[in-house]
Amino acid sequence: MKIRTLLGDITKLECDAIVNAANTSLLGGGGVDGAIHKAAGPELLEACKELHGCDTGQAKITWGYQLPAKYVIHTPGPIWRGGDQGEEALLADSYRNCLELADCHDCQTVAFPSISTGVYRFPLEKAAKIAVETIKSFESRASVVQEVILVAFDSRTKEYYDRALETV
Repeated sequence: MKIRTLLGDITKLECDAIVNAANTSLLGGGGVDGAIHKAAGPELLEACKELHGCDTGQAKITWGYQLPAKYVIHTPGPIWRGGDQGEEALLADSYRNCLELADCHDCQTVAFPSISTGVYRFPLEKAAKIAVETIKSFESRASVVQEVILVAFDSRTKEYYDRALETV
């Protein structure tokens, strides 16, 4: 399984699935969540209403609608509360559950944003390491997923993910 980083806009990627760093309502919000909802069109919100939310660390899937991606996999990452509330395990769960859903839906390519590192304030260095470790540990179980793209919105985020790929 290939893992690479990319500086860019996840809503523009042509791949089988993009991951949405959602809130637990799945009804849109700020950051990447708002950008994905805007780019996908109103059908995404209607589909998300039918999902009745999602617990932190879990994942649910919808069509991509007006996005170039076939699917959107929604996962609420954890809010950073100092590191003693199980945040690291929940973040790993988010990545793992998204990959499992992608594999079950015959997705060969999956693109992830940096989950929980925006308004949820998860430390970027820790988040990058957890993401890469979780993705690499999934390699042996992946039956369909062939490529994972870690999409960074800014160069600082990309640097942390590049460093994690080199050291993990």
